[in-house]
Formats: sequence, structure tokens, C-alpha cells
Amino acid sequence: MTPLNIVYEDDSLLVVDKPAGLLMHPSWLDKRETDTLAGRVKEYLSISGDNVKVHTVHRLDRPTSGLVVISKDAIVARTLSEQFVSGDVKKTYWAICRGFAPEQGLIDYPLIEEHDKIADKFAASDKPAQEARTQFHRLGIAELSLPVSKYNKMRLSWLECQPFTGRKHQIRRHLKHIRHPIIGDTRHGCRHHNKECAAELGITSLALRAVKLEFTHPVTDFPLKLEAPLDERWQAWFETLGWVREC
Repeated sequence: MTPLNIVYEDDSLLVVDKPAGLLMHPSWLDKRETDTLAGRVKEYLSISGDNVKVHTVHRLDRPTSGLVVISKDAIVARTLSEQFVSGDVKKTYWAICRGFAPEQGLIDYPLIEEHDKIADKFAASDKPAQEARTQFHRLGIAELSLPVSKYNKMRLSWLECQPFTGRKHQIRRHLKHIRHPIIGDTRHGCRHHNKECAAELGITSLALRAVKLEFTHPVTDFPLKLEAPLDERWQAWFETLGWVREC
């Protein structure tokens, strides 16, 4: 069976740590890819004796790693989905970005819906920009003696981000908007920093990870606070960067 990193499980829910590079579902973006998170979960549940349908109640981009909630029941999935839509679910991400970002801030910048050329081929392209807000706090900084682009040193920040809305690529686009794009972001990032970080620091994928989820259990009505540990990749990055933790 394909490994599945389970963070939490009960009769109604399954919370897993999705690795970077794994699709949530089969997609037009990569017709040949057969390995997906939904497929791994279905395999796990069938082997464990739970012959149930997989209900993913939210999504992570393919290059983003971290916590994903799976429901084993359609009614539970609908209830939890309503929490996500209403903003009652507190989502926390870690990002490694270019430059020394401000210590904290609220990015209130509406976003026009972003389409994929293949997956959203027939989607309307004339929709107005939608409200989008992301709060962030800087947790650490690093300055390295690595020239990049027009700079003689490389500066990086470790940010904790909490999106209050759920727009596509919201954190990635918001950090680009304030000129601190995420390292490894091939769509919204800085190619010079991406190239140097891959070659010198081993950051070869998107440095964005969903590390915490807080929500009300849709069956027990108890609060749940779930955290994803640093995986081996992030542990290696942190060790290489030697983060300066701030109070």
C-alpha cells in the first residue's frame, strides 16, 4: 500500500499530511498521473475494512504540502465544507519567501479568479476581483552570502500565514503582491531566487506548508486543533538556513 501519513482519524474524519507534488484528485492538468491523494486514501480505507467513499472537503495545490481533511460520510462532509466556506476553519501555513518581510501585516487585496489553461478551459474570464485577506507574522529570517540577481547576499523570511478567505493560490499571490514571493513558486515567484535556492539550499519545491487546522468537529461539536510535524524536507531546509527565532 502507498504510504499515507495520518495525523488524525475517527469514525467520521481522516486528516492526512499530503506530500508536495501529489495531486488531490485525477486531473486534466496531468492525465497520465494515476497516483493521487484521493486514491491513496481510498486504498487505505478499503484495506482497513472501511468501504466508504472519499469526500475531500477542501484542497491544497499540487506543490503545497500539509494537512488535508477527508470525510468518510457525505453529510459530515457537507457540514464541514460549510465551515470552510463561512470562514469558521482557522488555517495556518508556513512559507519561506524572498527578502526580509515585515514582522507582521494584513494583506487586503482582492484577487481576480485565476484559471488553468486546461482545467478551467471553459470558465468565465470576466468575473470581478473577489475579496481576499491574508494575515501574516514573521517567525524567522536568514541572510546568506549567496549573490542572487542584483543582490550580493540572499535574504529569506519564514512566515506564518492565515488566510481569512479561500481564493485560488491566495497566499502565493498575496506574498507576490507585497514583493515577498514564496521560494519555489514557478508561477508567482522569482526565477532568480528559485534557481539559487534549488542549487545552493536544496529547496527544489514550493516552500509552502499547511501546518495547522482548527475547526469544530461536525459530529461531536468539540473543537479540534491539528498540527502537521515538519517533514524531512522542511527539517533539512530549516537546518540549512539556521533560522533566528523571534519572540
